[in-house]
Amino acid sequence: MRRVRHLLIEPDKPMKNGTIESFNGKFRDECLNEHWFQTLQQAREVIAHWRRDYNEVRPHSSIGRIPPARFAEQHRRHADGAARRTPVINEIT
Repeated sequence: MRRVRHLLIEPDKPMKNGTIESFNGKFRDECLNEHWFQTLQQAREVIAHWRRDYNEVRPHSSIGRIPPARFAEQHRRHADGAARRTPVINEIT
């Protein structure tokens, strides 16, 4: 049994988490409202395809008109490069 904990936004306060509300609206409009799922397997496949498109293909304006997967890769490379450039100071005991 999986325990799911719902974290709800207060009634009439959707902007307490505008990012999630925006994502939920896109997901509902672009995926859920476009399909009539007849099986759980079909729902999983359609949603997985939508998720791949959303994360790996579609550009997002908030991150420079690139897909989130590419943004994450650039961020990882930048963080790795910064970590290599940071001097390591050994403490003398």
